[in-house]
Amino acid sequence: MIARQRELNKLTALLKRHRVVRIIGARQVGKTTLARSILKRTPGVANYFDLENPEDLARLADPMLALKGLKGLVVIDEIQRLPELFPVLRVLVDSPRASARFLVLGSASPELLRQSSESLAGRIVYHELKGFSLDEVGIENYRRLWLRGGFPRSYLASSNTGSDEWRRGFIRTFLERDLPQLGITIRSTTLHRFWSMLAHYHGQVWNASEFGRSFGAADTTVRNYLDLLSSALVARQLLPWHENISKRQVKAPKIYIADSGLLHALLGIKNRDDLERHPKIGSSWEGFVIEQLVSRQGFAREECFFWATHAGAELDLLVVRGRKKMGYEVKLTSSPRVTPSMRHALKDLKLQRLYVVHAGEETFQLEKKIYALALPGLLDDL
Repeated sequence: MIARQRELNKLTALLKRHRVVRIIGARQVGKTTLARSILKRTPGVANYFDLENPEDLARLADPMLALKGLKGLVVIDEIQRLPELFPVLRVLVDSPRASARFLVLGSASPELLRQSSESLAGRIVYHELKGFSLDEVGIENYRRLWLRGGFPRSYLASSNTGSDEWRRGFIRTFLERDLPQLGITIRSTTLHRFWSMLAHYHGQVWNASEFGRSFGAADTTVRNYLDLLSSALVARQLLPWHENISKRQVKAPKIYIADSGLLHALLGIKNRDDLERHPKIGSSWEGFVIEQLVSRQGFAREECFFWATHAGAELDLLVVRGRKKMGYEVKLTSSPRVTPSMRHALKDLKLQRLYVVHAGEETFQLEKKIYALALPGLLDDL
């Protein structure tokens, strides 16, 4: 087991301030284990409902009756299986006599389950749980984390072969069982083909027309599939940033498979040798580093963008926090250099700093406001 102390501390703090906290994250990312750890460290009465357990599902046949008298912390796991609970939770948290706090777990984003955002507007706070991060596994294990991804069972497998088998099984189960439970009626074979094709676009700007022609479907259809996988938290869309400058700027999102291990399974990469020989290694590294950077620095998704112009200038990650703008370029090299594109980004976007995250061991200044940041530097407070 790997202790996830930072996640535990965040959730404990959220539960002190809010009556309803929802953990969202992909299937098998560790939500249940984290919730049980919270229960163990929470004083007083604690109640746990697993909606994949028929007995617990039966207990909630009349949810108002089952939940009304409870005190302390109440954990409801896999809440997407019983979305009619959300209006009940609204009534309970609005009651002046209620003392219970609710920790609800789900494998889909609020956009896919609109009941939570509509029924509990102003009463619920969300915490996205991702897979293991660099500070949890140790920077010395970054190659293993990059290859296998952050899903606990994938990362902790006894061998690369076992890890690859787990991820392939996850993909099949996710498409054949989990998505249909969310009301998705698209054939699993169709979505598997789409997801595999999407892996080859990892790190690229989305072009619905081009992708639709390759996939043999309309632009609107492939856009719907992309939004579906993004809402199920297995794909990421990094939105473009527009600046008021006299340059034509890219206005389509950049696409990533959310977990590097899933990306490698979809691309047929089984071990380190396969990865080093694969043409997508640079894009894989870019997606992995961006996920680790966003997770460790605590950047909110709405603060994160990429920037590119049609003339070729681009920035892998732009973080806009208030009036401050920080830029990040990701390079799979141990000797990063300043490029004209970086200078354009620094000037046009008026960046406070630009970091070039690289695979070497030293952090140093390249030019004024431009720094080469070694991978271990991601664990520092930037």
